Amino acid sequence: MKTPPPSSVLTRVAVGTAAACLLLAGCSAVGATDDASDTDAAGTARLKVTLITHGGEGDAFWELVQKGAQAAAAKDDIDLTYANDSDPTGQARLMRDAIRQRVDGIAVTLAKPTAMAGPVAEARSAGIPVVGLNSGVDEWQSAGLLGYFGQDESVAGRSVGDKLDDLRAKHALCVIHERGNVALEARCAGVKKAFGGDTENLYVDGTDMDAVTDAVATRLSQDPSIDEVVTNGAQFALAAVKSAEEADSKAHVATFDLNKDLAQAVQDGDVQFAVDQQPYLQGYLAVDSLWLYRTNGNTLGGGAAPVLTGPAFVTKANVASVARFAANGTR
Repeated sequence: MKTPPPSSVLTRVAVGTAAACLLLAGCSAVGATDDASDTDAAGTARLKVTLITHGGEGDAFWELVQKGAQAAAAKDDIDLTYANDSDPTGQARLMRDAIRQRVDGIAVTLAKPTAMAGPVAEARSAGIPVVGLNSGVDEWQSAGLLGYFGQDESVAGRSVGDKLDDLRAKHALCVIHERGNVALEARCAGVKKAFGGDTENLYVDGTDMDAVTDAVATRLSQDPSIDEVVTNGAQFALAAVKSAEEADSKAHVATFDLNKDLAQAVQDGDVQFAVDQQPYLQGYLAVDSLWLYRTNGNTLGGGAAPVLTGPAFVTKANVASVARFAANGTR
């Protein structure tokens, strides 16, 4: 859940003839579709869906979310637009743009729920169904969304706390790379609630990886009793490995979230474990659920319960079964 600098609309996915490219090669079609591509072979108007996140360009995590969304769009013959902005005001603006475009459905992350409450209400008033993914498991129902796809971050955090007890850790440093992000705060709060040892939070600037490495190394140097560093993203875990080396610390590293480099780090023993929330699946289910709702009136979870995509632990014992999918860019 890294939060790089704000970014505008990244990709407008043209599905149909590009489906094979999207699914097999992982590439994307950029640019607006022409009028002909807005109808299928039978002349029926294609559904238009917009996926709006708080992620940023070049972040491997959000690329996985996009790949899942693109796969669902290709299957369902949906005209999909992806837009993102790490600034909550910008994200709200992107959602209002989608409402003005009269799209058929919106999938949105609620990392900063208060900022998105107004746009979500406007979408509902306009008759546009909205689903949530990745962030906002505690807010999606009160916001009036049709469904939610992600993990319960509090549950995931408590699971990590229990895992640290099993590993006989004594002092955990939980690194938060975006202050105020409800998902990251909930994770570290869950760790603290379940872990029998000491837990402290360290806030860092997630947009500057060198600064992250330095901040973690400094804290490890200050307190040699820290024997576990828990990060909230694969790239931050890899940075924390460097931090421990620089500080000559014996602290182990564990993390939420996974990518191919992190899977290799688990295999090599540099990272103890990762909590996989399956971002590809989140993107896929969010887009597919809007198609199901629009074409058949379905609501996954019945609109009453979230559809959980995690947490699942990836350790050295089982990473081989996941690594090949991570190498393909889908885990």
